[in-house]
Amino acid sequence: MDATGRQLDQFDRKIIDLLSRDGRMPVTELAEQVGLSKTPCQVRLKRLIDDGVIKGFRAVLDMARLGLDHIAFTEVKLSDTREQALAEFNRGVMAIPEIEECHMIAGNFDYLMKVRTADIRRFRMVLGEKISTLPHVSNTSTFVVMEPIKDRA
Repeated sequence: MDATGRQLDQFDRKIIDLLSRDGRMPVTELAEQVGLSKTPCQVRLKRLIDDGVIKGFRAVLDMARLGLDHIAFTEVKLSDTREQALAEFNRGVMAIPEIEECHMIAGNFDYLMKVRTADIRRFRMVLGEKISTLPHVSNTSTFVVMEPIKDRA
């Protein structure tokens, strides 16, 4: 079921699956692989986009070739978790480009961040000068990735 309450059928799910692997697939090829003619496939694709099931398309980058292959996961504990404090922290996170992902977590800490930098020195600077100075941060703990095994970026 999508956000509008519509049921996603086998064709919708196949379109989503194929495009999640190759967002540049031409509609004619997509239609052929899904088992529809071009026009019904285009109509379904447009509906999936309009309904927000498909949020967009993007390039998958080779981060090592861009010199950004250092990944660390940082747990963040806040000193205040009231709504205003969370909103202030969230706004601060959005301004730090090295934070690739940030998730609010239920558990022993409040947020889990995926941070991508060029190397450990750059990570240390980001952690010390940016992440640690975000509003209400009381404690951080970091795990450095030795080798990514499965990354759906």
